[in-house]
Amino acid sequence: MTWREDELLATEDVAEPNIAGGVRCHGGYADDGTYVPPRTKYRVAATRAWQQSHREAFGTDIIDAPLELWPPSFPSVEQTKYLLHEGVREPTITTLTRVGTVEGFGSMIRAVHPGDMQRFFAESIHGTAIQHLDRGLFEAHARDEAGWGDEAGHDRMWFAARDIAFEHPVTDDETETMLVRMGIRPPDGKPLTPEAMRAAAEALRRFPELDLQLEMMIRRMVSLLFIEVSAFHTFAWAEAVLSDTDLTAGEGEAARIVACIRADETPHVDYLRTALTEMRDRTFVGENGKLIPGTDVIGRLWDLALEQSLGPNRENFRKTMVDEIEHALAGNRRRDEIMEQFSALGPQEETV
Repeated sequence: MTWREDELLATEDVAEPNIAGGVRCHGGYADDGTYVPPRTKYRVAATRAWQQSHREAFGTDIIDAPLELWPPSFPSVEQTKYLLHEGVREPTITTLTRVGTVEGFGSMIRAVHPGDMQRFFAESIHGTAIQHLDRGLFEAHARDEAGWGDEAGHDRMWFAARDIAFEHPVTDDETETMLVRMGIRPPDGKPLTPEAMRAAAEALRRFPELDLQLEMMIRRMVSLLFIEVSAFHTFAWAEAVLSDTDLTAGEGEAARIVACIRADETPHVDYLRTALTEMRDRTFVGENGKLIPGTDVIGRLWDLALEQSLGPNRENFRKTMVDEIEHALAGNRRRDEIMEQFSALGPQEETV
């Protein structure tokens, strides 16, 4: 129930390294050819133990965010394959670039240092995932997303999949665009000042009695969980598209890389679910000593993040994709015909 940081960051020995397009990626392969995700020698077992301990102590199950809450990827597999068949590759290439860029931002979780978490709860957190967030869980998550040392993480793995499937296309750097969209950097490109960042956090605050950094951490954890879960739609989409050897290069190698990333994400989902459940079933202690039920805190922040994920975030992404397709078809004499067939291949709500 209690682990050191180096244990939660430990990786199983592998028989073969994970190489993708000449890039040394994290993880590897066992003797029987099974993929072994990085930093899971003890992390998966630890999470399972915390989950079981929580069930026994509180009589509740681990919070869940079913994949079915989120619609399938847009464009769909059929729509994407149709565009590729018509020689319209740019929207797919851009999507793979954007996903890799977002994955790299996952490393920001390591910047969260809540310190002694016990002061925020009335009940003991000894032997819980909460206790280990800053003792290896956040750092393992960050290394999985953005790599560590000479090993590539998910950001470069997505780029490798893109480069294999589309034979090293020329792409724009999505980093600045993403930073602006995420509110981390204003449109003028200048970094936000600490004062501006705090003001933005205060505007989102829902529990003034709680430590601001704690509420921001929980909000980020819930948002990350939703991103990780909904990403399984993206994995399914990418594996289906990139395994089509008639439309992409690499003989399915790009799809293999995506399958590795998918396997890596499961431990992220599980530790986030576990820690949030532990918080939900405990009592928060405010800075003024006020006691706040965990169901109130987690429930409200969960609902707000879910509304954002299913509403504005999804609409913004869909609009961005439509703009990418329109841009790719600009000047194409068959533009109207292609767009008509593209819309016919998607669900009614996804027509353009």
